[in-house]
Amino acid sequence: MDYTLSVVPFAAHLLTHQDCDSCDCLENTGLKMPQSAGIISGIQRMVLYETRARYFLVGTNQAQTKHRVLKIDRTEPKDLVIIDDKHVYSQQEVRELLGRLDLGNRTKIGQKGSSGLSRAVSAFGIVGFVRFLEGYYIVLITKRRKMADIGGHSIYKIEDTSMIYIPNDSVRVTHPDEARYVRIFQNVDLSSNFYFSYSYDLSHSLQYNLTLLQRPYELWSTPETSAEEEVQTQSKQDSFDIFEEEGLPTQVVYGIQNEPYYKYVWNGKLLERVKDIVHHDWLMYIIHGFCGQSKLLIYGRPVHITLIARRSSKFAGTRFLKRGANCEGDVANEVETEQIVHDASVMSFTAGSYSSYVQVRGSVPLYWSQDISTMMPKPPIRLDQADPYAHVAGLHFDQMLQRFGSPIIILNLVKKREKRKHEKILSEELYPAVTNLNQFLPPENSIDYIAWDMARYTKSKLCNVLDRLSMIAENVVKRTGFFINRSDFYCHTVRPDDRWGDVGGHITASGRVQTGVLRTNCVDCLDRTNTAQFMVGKCALAYQLYALGMIDKPKLQFDTDCVRLFEELYEDHGDTLSLQYGGSQLVHRVKTYRKIAPWTQHSKDIMQTLSRYYSNAFSDADRQDAINLFLQVYQPSEAKPHLWELPTDFYLHQRNTMALLQDRRSYTLWWSDGILSYLPVAYDEVPCEETMKKVKVKSVNRFDESIDIYTEFFKPYEITSFDDTFCIAMTNSAREFMPKTVGVDPSPFTVRKPEETGKSVLANKSSKEETLLQRKTAASAPPPPSEEAISSTSEDDSEEDRDDDGSVSQRSTPIKLLTESGESTRTGEEIHQQQSVKEPYGLNLAEFPSEDDLLIYERFAHLGESQHRVERTECINLANIICLEPVSSFPEDSVYAVSLPQVDRDSRDEFESHVMMGQGQVRLLCRDDMLMYREYVKNRYM
Repeated sequence: MDYTLSVVPFAAHLLTHQDCDSCDCLENTGLKMPQSAGIISGIQRMVLYETRARYFLVGTNQAQTKHRVLKIDRTEPKDLVIIDDKHVYSQQEVRELLGRLDLGNRTKIGQKGSSGLSRAVSAFGIVGFVRFLEGYYIVLITKRRKMADIGGHSIYKIEDTSMIYIPNDSVRVTHPDEARYVRIFQNVDLSSNFYFSYSYDLSHSLQYNLTLLQRPYELWSTPETSAEEEVQTQSKQDSFDIFEEEGLPTQVVYGIQNEPYYKYVWNGKLLERVKDIVHHDWLMYIIHGFCGQSKLLIYGRPVHITLIARRSSKFAGTRFLKRGANCEGDVANEVETEQIVHDASVMSFTAGSYSSYVQVRGSVPLYWSQDISTMMPKPPIRLDQADPYAHVAGLHFDQMLQRFGSPIIILNLVKKREKRKHEKILSEELYPAVTNLNQFLPPENSIDYIAWDMARYTKSKLCNVLDRLSMIAENVVKRTGFFINRSDFYCHTVRPDDRWGDVGGHITASGRVQTGVLRTNCVDCLDRTNTAQFMVGKCALAYQLYALGMIDKPKLQFDTDCVRLFEELYEDHGDTLSLQYGGSQLVHRVKTYRKIAPWTQHSKDIMQTLSRYYSNAFSDADRQDAINLFLQVYQPSEAKPHLWELPTDFYLHQRNTMALLQDRRSYTLWWSDGILSYLPVAYDEVPCEETMKKVKVKSVNRFDESIDIYTEFFKPYEITSFDDTFCIAMTNSAREFMPKTVGVDPSPFTVRKPEETGKSVLANKSSKEETLLQRKTAASAPPPPSEEAISSTSEDDSEEDRDDDGSVSQRSTPIKLLTESGESTRTGEEIHQQQSVKEPYGLNLAEFPSEDDLLIYERFAHLGESQHRVERTECINLANIICLEPVSSFPEDSVYAVSLPQVDRDSRDEFESHVMMGQGQVRLLCRDDMLMYREYVKNRYM
């Protein structure tokens, strides 16, 4: 139940007055009021009411202060008739409207029954409207779950949906194949990995969304208003304003409403019919892919790491049925992965520190496929169409240049050497295509091509796969750079790092912008691609944490809490994407390539391989039909053959093959107009005339609910519990990964042993033997060498192997070493006691201390004996004891003398007014207080 509190919103806003971005007081502290903000959807909850003639969909915002009503006609058997009056109702007006509807739809006055207005279902959003062979259906989201939070903007996962038939039974025209189409449509499980947000555009990257707020909207704001805004303006003029004579001007913020990137929107076609009829708040776009968020605690400071994967809705499908590219340049299994790192101690987009890095995976952009009729685990690859001028590859890279800028770096992981040509066919076609396209591009914006046979390196005992990948990742991140919305810290100037100066990208006044992107592919873009993307993401994460001031060097080691948390995120990400495209989870993981996977992993890999084969052979065709129907690639009609009667869906995804193109694209100038003039910056992020057409700008009051993310996130009108908040349930590095023993370094960047994880302590093992066996298995594998040194000769490798074997024998048999050292008379019970002592204290108390430890203890004991002596025989010279070289111009503070903190005039005035208020003397209200109170009274009571 929501308890409405009348004073909380204004009081809470006053309490956080110094932290609020939208207040004038920020100008005194050097921060500027935000000139623009994203529009929050005004419809976040809805209730569907039904009568015999109509459906009434009543939507409201989160605070339930503004309502809208949608009328859906039920008397049309095959047409969709929707009426949106665009009027904003209050809660009292909606109650009166529903009461009149209930009274008017009863057969007799005073009768209560099913003939009146009845409540059908409660929902959180509209997925869309769809029609097969009968009338239209409405698909509603009935259950949701919060998955991530980015700057106060919540991201939800769809948990359950409801599909409701709109026409009533009296006008329904039945069709025998309708039920089959409904079953096929519902094969797309909307409760699995579909995401949406009311205030954050998930189809675009964080870089796009934040740079969008920094555009000069004064040049594009238009004085014209729509009919709806005129109605609202007229109603405001009619209302009485008690502050009208005060002469306080209304402060304006530009509300931004951006058009989504439809390539990653999965319900765009389902909303196409009503997009131009209803108000924008009714439209909610969903993405398909993955979303995960974890909390990295750095000595108590929360840093949120978010991973968002957007699966393309163009040329979408299953593994063997969708390969290569279509005639429009869209490739199969194309996924854009974005990792967002932000300091969670500050929520605001304008005052907080946010960083992101984007990379892409996708099938090889050629016309190729695999014949699955042979029932082979690896069907032969065949090239379906000759493309000597790389036309389809040019269309694909044109899209990438427009969205990401340059350079585009291709990391091709397919095999180079094979006894029988299989994967090599793709490399032999892709490299000439890239070479052909590059000869027309300027050299500084050319496409980089990196071919590396990852499978061959994995089988070789002389090469370390992840070390080579880390070298590639370092070069890639230095070329593309990453996004961060703040300038460099002063510590980066005081203690500069050699690698930091080489980081690329575009440096702006407010931070850095990523230019270009890494495009990774193998044949399936699943196992090898996920490991390569993890290594690139790990390298980028180090630079992001360094740019946020969290670490002193842009480098992260394996077996730290931070990397383990990030690896778990990427494995969940890889498993989810693999299930969507291949029908099973990942077969080869990061641990497989590190060669530290336990022996039980091999049996799991075999089961995943069998599951993938079964899915590809028997269920992929049904899943492909469901995807084609859901995305409206195929729309049923009486005049067309049914979906299950089509021999192939080739012509559904290759629309241009059925018509002669009137205007062909140039083979030499293969990019779109205007792209080259802005490179390396992406054309979509440039505030030019063309891109501004996709943005709607309207002037709103700075306290308006549609842009107030503070009220949206904290909900001051509700009584909430800290235990119910999302951040409590989030994966936590200190709780999940840090060892629970006493005396352990709590830093998430400390390298730990494989058994020293929080999960191994918390996990319920079946037996101690299994635990010991797993530890031996993890210890028996050779640990990877350091990321900086890669051995180039076989002799060095063999030396490292021999050293590793020696260290393994000591780690895997600790009890045997104790018996050989002359303590064989001890019983197994005593040994077990020693081990139990070692677990909580982190050291073995039975071992004799070393000489260094004894020397330290003697010095400590000597200090303890002499600490109470009053007389001093000699003068202590502090310069001989400690010598510090100042590296900055901060005040000289020490344990002997502390300089008084400097308090500015504003803080003193604030404190004096606080003391005066405590004594009963109220200070005069300033202009900001009057303005805030005015807006509060208007929004609350008028």
